[in-house]
Amino acid sequence: MTEQPTADAPREQDFLRLDGQICFALNAASRAFGGLYRVVLKDLGLTYPQYLVMLVLWEHGELPVKELGHHLRLDSGTLSPLLKRLEATGLIRRERSAEDERSVHVSLTDEGVALRTRAVEVPRRIAAATGFELTEIRDLQTRLNKLTAALDAAAPEA
Repeated sequence: MTEQPTADAPREQDFLRLDGQICFALNAASRAFGGLYRVVLKDLGLTYPQYLVMLVLWEHGELPVKELGHHLRLDSGTLSPLLKRLEATGLIRRERSAEDERSVHVSLTDEGVALRTRAVEVPRRIAAATGFELTEIRDLQTRLNKLTAALDAAAPEA
């Protein structure tokens, strides 16, 4: 005799439903955020990945490319073209380290520093668009960070 599923226990075929996949829910939310950020960042002349670079530099100041990539979870192959475009817009400067020519340091220009004042409205607009209270946003962020750490620990080394 087989057990009948309860309201809390999904049936086996439910495990392969698209709407039951956490990865799909996260991907859909990410795409929705991307669309909103595209609109909100347009006035700043930034793409979402460029905005993330600027956030790290506003927070930490000058950094080696390797450390910047670590903060953003990006490799140098992905980060380099992004930095070239930001440098072309006059927001950042890239310079080889005097101590180690293999290392490139990234810093903000005066224009990059000044952009921070206008960027302060971005998180406010995004938070408002979620419809969540600040405590709900913080809770979700904590849970997502915990999820990321668990998935990183579970993933085999590449």
